[in-house]
Amino acid sequence: MFVTHVKDCAEFLAGDHTHLRELLHPAKAGVAVRYSLAYGRIDPGQRSKRHRLASAEVYYILAGAGRVWIDDDAAGIETGSVVGVPPGATQWVENNGAVALEFLCLVDPAWRAEDEEVFE
Repeated sequence: MFVTHVKDCAEFLAGDHTHLRELLHPAKAGVAVRYSLAYGRIDPGQRSKRHRLASAEVYYILAGAGRVWIDDDAAGIETGSVVGVPPGATQWVENNGAVALEFLCLVDPAWRAEDEEVFE
C-alpha cells in the first residue's frame, strides 16, 4: 500500500519554473505503475517556461484560472478543466487570475529529466 499527503511532499521549483510537489513516482514510491503524479502551482501573473516532454501529460485544474498553450493552440482553463498534452508537444501554462493556479499533473510514462526539454 502507498499513501502520502501533499503537505508531506517537499516543494521544489521545476525546470519549467512551476512549483511542484511530486506525489507519486514509480521509481521512488515502489509502486508498479507507469505514470508519475505531481501537484503543481503557478502564482498569479506567472507562467511556466516553454517546454516539451517525450511523455504524454494530463493536467487537472484544482483552483484558479489561466491559459494553456500546446504547440500553436491556446485555451482558457479554470477549476475543473482537464487538459491533455500529447507526447512531444511544446507547452506552457499562464496564470492570469487573482489566485494561485493549482493543478494535478499526470505524466505517462513517468517523468524523467532526460525526457524534458526547456526552451527558455
